[in-house]
Formats: sequence, C-alpha cells, structure tokens
Amino acid sequence: MATAARELTFFLAEPERRLLRALAARLPAAVSSDHLTALGVLGALGAGAAYALSRVSPIWLWVASAMLVVQWVGDSLDGTLARVRRAERPRYGYYLDHVVDAFSTAVIGLGIGLSGYVHLGAALGIVIVYLALSINVYLESAVLGVFRLAYNRVGPTEVRIIMVIANALLAVLSPVPSPVARTVATATLGILAVGMTGLLATRFARNLRTLAQLEPCGHTTAVRSPRAETGVATPRTAAT
Repeated sequence: MATAARELTFFLAEPERRLLRALAARLPAAVSSDHLTALGVLGALGAGAAYALSRVSPIWLWVASAMLVVQWVGDSLDGTLARVRRAERPRYGYYLDHVVDAFSTAVIGLGIGLSGYVHLGAALGIVIVYLALSINVYLESAVLGVFRLAYNRVGPTEVRIIMVIANALLAVLSPVPSPVARTVATATLGILAVGMTGLLATRFARNLRTLAQLEPCGHTTAVRSPRAETGVATPRTAAT
C-alpha cells in the first residue's frame, strides 16, 4: 500500500507539530485516536450550533470560538497520537479523517450561514470552495504521492485563528447582526472565495503540467488491475 510524503508548509506547522506531540505524549492510555476524532466532531457540531445561536446573543460567538479550539484539538491530535504510539491504521484513519473533515466543514459553514452575520448562500459557497481545495489535496496524494495540506502557507490552523479573530471583532463591534455587518462579512467571504478559487486553479494547472511530464502524450503503461491501483495516503494525515 502506497503512502504519500507529508509536506506541511503552513506558517504554524512546526510549532503546532511540537505542541501536538507534547500533548499526545501526556495523554492517558485510555484515550484513543478514535476518542479524539469524536471530540473533533463534537467541537464542529458545537461551533455550528453556536454560530446559529449568535443571532440571539453575541455571547455565542465566543462559544463558537471555544468550540473551534475543541475541534482543533480533536481533529489535529488524533493522527499525532496514533503516530506517537506507533498505532497507525493507514486506510482506516485516512478514510475516517477525510469524511469527518468534510462533515465538520459543512456543519460549521451551515452554522455561519444561519448566524445572521453572513448570507447563507455565501457561507455555503465558501464551504464548497473549501471542500474543492480539500479534494484536490486528496487527489494529489493519490496521483503525485505528496500530501500538501497548505495553500500558499495557509493551512487549517491558520483558518481557525482567522475565524476566532473574526468572531471577536463581530462580538465587540456588532453585537447584534446588522445590515452593515452582514454586507461587510458577506463581501469578505466573497473575496476569500475568489482568492481560494484562484489558488485552486493555480495548483490544478501546476499539477497537470507535472502529470503531463510524467505521462507524456502517446506514452503507454502496463495495464494494472483496479485492486493493484488502490492506494492510500499517509495515516491520519487530514490533521497535523
């Protein structure tokens, strides 16, 4: 079974890696990677619910930030724990992590759309673009053998930090969703979506050039069975 080389190039990758390994080494033996994955799901559900409730009170924006931290702990620490304990389950972990990541992204995005601070269509649009970026990462790991989680030095951890900062600004500057705050927040998401789409298009074009060089037109390869073609990327590498 093939494994993809991990390239974690986002700004906080190295300090985050050291922190997660230190936390994993101190966890009791009763705590498993699956427990942490479940914690991440609960954090995502909590964040989505808190965002939806923020139309009632700005306090829920602070709760959403806390739940994002919980989601980070579960999502990022499960794979690290498996590696520290040398208990990787490559296919199981890879499949579970990416399904959970897609679910968490959708739940949090839906909650943001229901918050009243952002137009629902804009929130769901950013979810679609984010999932497209994630799918591209998974495909790269399969066809290029490299797992590049970050886009232009920005990874999931940086995204969470930006969300926490945005929550604080909204809670302080616009405790109640207003037309002005809604317009600004929606426009900001639109700009982010355009930028993310540009990053995806750039990386897509670069990958196609690389693959065209590896498999030039007219090049033939031996036919392999579907079973032989099945490959899985790094164990539990959806998170750091």
